[in-house]
Amino acid sequence: MTDRISRALPRRTARPSKAPRSPRPPRESTWRLWKDLSPLLRLLILTQLAFNIGFYAVLPFLAEHLGTAIGMAGWLVGFVLGLRTFSQQGLFVVGGWLVDRWGVRPVVLSGCVLRIAGFVWLGYAAATWAVIGAVLVIGFAAALFSPAVESEVARQAVVWEEDGHGPRTRVLALFSVAGQAGAFVGPLLGALLLAVDFRTACLAGAAVFVLVLAGHLWLMPQHIPGRVRVRQRGGVRVLLRNRRFLALCCAYGTYLLAYNQLYLALPDEVQRAAGSQAPLSWLFALSSVLVVFAQLPVTRWAGDRLDLRRSMTAGLLLIASGFAVVAAARPAGWTGAAGLLPAAGFVVLLTVGQMLVVPAARAWVPDLAEEGRLGLYMGALSSVSGLIVLVGSAATGSLLDLGLPAAVPWLALAAVPALAVALLPRREERALPAG
Repeated sequence: MTDRISRALPRRTARPSKAPRSPRPPRESTWRLWKDLSPLLRLLILTQLAFNIGFYAVLPFLAEHLGTAIGMAGWLVGFVLGLRTFSQQGLFVVGGWLVDRWGVRPVVLSGCVLRIAGFVWLGYAAATWAVIGAVLVIGFAAALFSPAVESEVARQAVVWEEDGHGPRTRVLALFSVAGQAGAFVGPLLGALLLAVDFRTACLAGAAVFVLVLAGHLWLMPQHIPGRVRVRQRGGVRVLLRNRRFLALCCAYGTYLLAYNQLYLALPDEVQRAAGSQAPLSWLFALSSVLVVFAQLPVTRWAGDRLDLRRSMTAGLLLIASGFAVVAAARPAGWTGAAGLLPAAGFVVLLTVGQMLVVPAARAWVPDLAEEGRLGLYMGALSSVSGLIVLVGSAATGSLLDLGLPAAVPWLALAAVPALAVALLPRREERALPAG
């Protein structure tokens, strides 16, 4: 059994693009899908749920805490939030490299310990230097455990597919649902705890990670069958020469840049249409609810009809059409409830596009990664994409401030994911040889 699992990933990556498709499995409920998963996959998916509950119970309220309770200037608040993003998203590639070298269990446990320490520190931090230190620790903790969990879920999803259970995207879709459910529940929990104070919310977030730490100490195996630790160097050089993987990163980065407009372009549009940003929370809730309830049906539909490239293509084009909807409606200058309809259409199309893009991109990485370095490649997917978002967001902000005709910025944003379709790898490649 161990030998078969250890051969599953290389066998899948070596399969040519025109290989015959496995027989289509019968449609199954979410509960049946959950029962079919291995205990390790269930643990990892529940881990993603708990991670996001603990994270979003605190971080959405951090900016207000820094500005009101601590009295930081606006630019300093933005700087602190940017540091958190950099220490997390920018260092995913480091976490992925550590996973390949030391294994999943020690990296996840280290990340949990750091996240507990960071939340406790943040709850008691009053000076600027203390807040910055706590935020850096919180961000780096995620840079450790997120690549570990994501890479192992992707690897186990390949094994699940090779065992004849169905497309690997279904497992990755369930992983996305768990993350989105945590992102929905976390702010509700945080809002309740803030009735006491921000420190209570931080300590509650730390308590969630104490439970995650205990669960992994008890349930995570010391050695996962099929995962081989890579000791030799040179993985980054090979990755940087992997043009197809870098092309996937760029295409995925355009999706993340589009998703980031929920926090940049959409608030301006809501403010213009409604006179305030109060409806924004309802649009965010709409996006979360759509993912929780529609992700698995959408993934099942796509898995029966589309390969990974076509799924990402459809998702990127849907995202582009969401921007185009707002661009088409802007010249009319609608306000009130009618003025919010284009924004709602944008959120729906963006979210459905996300449901197609995210599982497909994560499922594609094992086919393009060098054998034994899946953690490095999953981390690089986030880090390279995050760099694209960093540069693209600055350009988007400038575009929105240029005083151009109302539809032009939205048309420009629509063009980005549409053009990114051309970047997607044309065919599946063999995994690169180790070293």
